Amino acid sequence: MKEITSDDVPAALGPYSQGIISGDTVHVSGKSGEDPETGELPDTVAEETKATLRNVETVLEAAGTTADSIVSATVYLTDMDDYDEVNRGYRSYLSEPYPARTCVEVSRLPAPISVEITVTAELDDGR
Repeated sequence: MKEITSDDVPAALGPYSQGIISGDTVHVSGKSGEDPETGELPDTVAEETKATLRNVETVLEAAGTTADSIVSATVYLTDMDDYDEVNRGYRSYLSEPYPARTCVEVSRLPAPISVEITVTAELDDGR
C-alpha cells in the first residue's frame, strides 16, 4: 500500500489517509467541498457536490489518475431531500458511463457540510 496526500485539499480531520493506492486502484477517503484555502463552502448543495468532486479529483491526480477513472462512489448526505441537487452537481462534473454509486442519508458528518464523497478509482497504466 502507498499513502497519497495533497496539500491542495482540506486536511484530514482524523487518523486516516487522504488516499491509499492498493494494487491497481486508489481509494480516496471521504472528501468535502470546503475550499482548501478559505475553508468556505459553496452556497448550494449542487455546487458543494461539484467542489467535493474537485477535491476528490485532486487526490486522484496526486495518485496519477483522474475522475474519469472512478469506478465506484459513496455519497453521504445529511438530508435526502438534497438528492436531486446532488445529482445535478454530480452529473455536471462526471461523465458517462457514470461510476457505480451508493447514496445514503446520515444524521451527521464530521464537519458542518451537507455532502461527503468517497471513491475507488483505477490507476492509469502509465503511472
